[in-house]
Amino acid sequence: MNKFLQSSAIALSVVLMAGCGMGRSSEGDVIGAADRPEFNPQEVPYGMIACPGGTFHMGQTDQDIAASMSNLNKQVTIGGFYMDETEITNNEYRQFIDAIRQDSLDVLGEEYVMTQLYPDTTVWVRDFTYHMGDPLMEYYFTHPAFDDYPVVGVDWFAAKYFNNWRTKLKNAYNTENGQAPMPNFRLPSEAEWEYAARGGRDLATYPWGGPYLRNARGCMLANFKPGRGDYYSDGFTYTAPVGQYYPNDFGLYDMSGNVAEWCEDAYSEASVPVVWDLNPTYYKDDEPRKIVRGGSWKDIAYFLETGVRNFEYQDSARSYIGFRSAMIYIGRSSGREFGFGN
Repeated sequence: MNKFLQSSAIALSVVLMAGCGMGRSSEGDVIGAADRPEFNPQEVPYGMIACPGGTFHMGQTDQDIAASMSNLNKQVTIGGFYMDETEITNNEYRQFIDAIRQDSLDVLGEEYVMTQLYPDTTVWVRDFTYHMGDPLMEYYFTHPAFDDYPVVGVDWFAAKYFNNWRTKLKNAYNTENGQAPMPNFRLPSEAEWEYAARGGRDLATYPWGGPYLRNARGCMLANFKPGRGDYYSDGFTYTAPVGQYYPNDFGLYDMSGNVAEWCEDAYSEASVPVVWDLNPTYYKDDEPRKIVRGGSWKDIAYFLETGVRNFEYQDSARSYIGFRSAMIYIGRSSGREFGFGN
């Protein structure tokens, strides 16, 4: 008998006999361990969007202005995963800070100085010389007017600790309710980030597809620096509340502009030809430069392109760098389980 049919029959008989107060052994057969938590299908995490697996050309889609030669095109395959619909906001990060404070810094399993996790609000003054950043330093993270704005002043380490805490928070709930644990929340790999930013449009210059920065009505499609000395033509002088511009075809907001975003990977000029062409990563603990993608409110359009690479030092917090979380999809990534395809 087919083992799948046989194991199903055995499982059914166990259920029926257990209802009569009787048990049944596996009769010497391998039928799998009993009392496994249910995990079918994987739930879509709150606030996340499904990115179905696929193949795309990773790399530059326009002129390499910096002549860096660090992002030549390479066809790669990405497995299905989930990504936050928007960048992590001030108020979402505040929940993390409050939990750390409440649990005496022990929620992560180790002591970590609060000042290293709390957003560095002085970035609004330090990042730019001869600039009136004091009001933002005072209000950006603390005032409720900015609750829905992307958190900044968070270095790469703090972003990773946030994801560790988020994983523990979710799986503590799942355990209490008899559910299987979810996969870990984490920073996206550089390849995942670029694949998600394109939204299924291979070789797209920007997340919205075309090579233009305005729509047919003349409205800006992202929050960035449109021209010399011009930060306001897109409607916002600094950052914008998340989700103010149209999402890409995956439903992700602000993949270009607003704030640039930390990725998991280390930066290397030569990493693209080195990494594998299936779920490529470049994790290197002794490399302090970490990938930053997407461009920000203070960047020119070039840095908003989906294929442009950039980096920042892992212990550096900036007024123009935030992050969002990702999570692997466990199962066959055909697209149908994400609502794509037939």
